Amino acid sequence: MIIDVTVPKWGLTMKDAQIIKWLKNEGDLVEKDEPIAEAASEKITNVINSPVKGKVVKILVQEGETVPVGTVVAQIESE
Repeated sequence: MIIDVTVPKWGLTMKDAQIIKWLKNEGDLVEKDEPIAEAASEKITNVINSPVKGKVVKILVQEGETVPVGTVVAQIESE
C-alpha cells in the first residue's frame, strides 16, 4: 500500500514549509516515525517523520522548494 507523506502543520499560523534536506532517498527503508526530511517554516525548522514502516518509493518535492501545509512531498510503500 502506498502512503502519502505530507507537510505537517507545526503551528496555528503556519501556511507553508521549505524542504531543506532529504534525510532518505528513493529506495531507502524507513521505520515508523523515523525522520525522512528537514523542513523550515517561517518560525521553526523541524523534521518530517515517516508515518509508516516501509520503503521510500517517490520523492515529489525537491530540496529548496516551498510548498503549502498538507502537500504530499513523498510516498512510502508500507510493508
